[in-house]
Amino acid sequence: MSTLTPSPAGEGRAPGADTAAPLPGFSQSGKKKNKKTASDRFLPRLLMAPAVLTLFLWMIVPLAMTIYFSFVNYNLMQPGDHPFARFENFQYFITDPDFWPAVWNTLLLIGSVIVSTVVLGVLLALLVNEPFPGRGIVRVLLISPFFVMPTVNALLWKHMMMNPIYGVLADLWRAFGAEPIDWLTDVPLLSVIIMVAWQWLPFACLIFITSLQSLDREQMEAARMDGASAVQRFGYLTIPHLARPMAVVIMIEMIFLLSVFAEIAVTTNGGPGNESTNLTYMIFKQSLMNFDVGVASAGALFAVILANIVAAFLIRIIGKSLD
Repeated sequence: MSTLTPSPAGEGRAPGADTAAPLPGFSQSGKKKNKKTASDRFLPRLLMAPAVLTLFLWMIVPLAMTIYFSFVNYNLMQPGDHPFARFENFQYFITDPDFWPAVWNTLLLIGSVIVSTVVLGVLLALLVNEPFPGRGIVRVLLISPFFVMPTVNALLWKHMMMNPIYGVLADLWRAFGAEPIDWLTDVPLLSVIIMVAWQWLPFACLIFITSLQSLDREQMEAARMDGASAVQRFGYLTIPHLARPMAVVIMIEMIFLLSVFAEIAVTTNGGPGNESTNLTYMIFKQSLMNFDVGVASAGALFAVILANIVAAFLIRIIGKSLD
């Protein structure tokens, strides 16, 4: 009778038979493979394609139409063919008597609003940053003007505040025995600056309040104990801490203030004369008052170029301040 004896370990087995096959997506060492296939990369791009295409068309189609109209003679009062005009629309827009006053008014409006909102925003942020009863309510009331629509803002100041007969400022002037000012006639651009600054001041104040929350209190207390005055603490600690928020406020406000329109259209209509006309309102007059789409498109392209120059300049400045 023969007896069965076990064979030595591994004898008679195929090489690698005792090694378990790696799981799908894992190597033999147990590490997961991170290599993605072409289909894995294609699917997310396919899902994002409709949104990206819609956004691209939403931007490029109006821009392409503006470029086209700026090089043709297109007046709504003269239907028919639109012959190629070369650079005549740009020349007509730049040589318009209202052009350089509109450029100056635009720059003056932007600069005045930015300076006033940054200075007053810092002061108000420092004021409401200190604890006092009802601070939460005061902060909400301080920020609320930013949510007022520009048209409503203009109507509010035109009829309630600056009316020379029944306005609040007129009553205040009479209380001191002075003659009320007809703001929208005597100082139209200053009136627009006050309206726009009142609406943008809460935005700057909100940014500065948020930034002051991260100011190092221990550093401020150490400076105070070392004998630094309030002015010195403000100049050497608070202002450097607010440098980046100031740069952000200036950049955002400058971009949006290039397109101020509602306050001018509702209150002064760019007048008297062209004293409160900015580039945006000048383009509006060319397109919807003179019905000259070609010249208005040329002006719009000029405004786009100006906005891009300003944006590039600000990005360089802010990039240096963030380094």
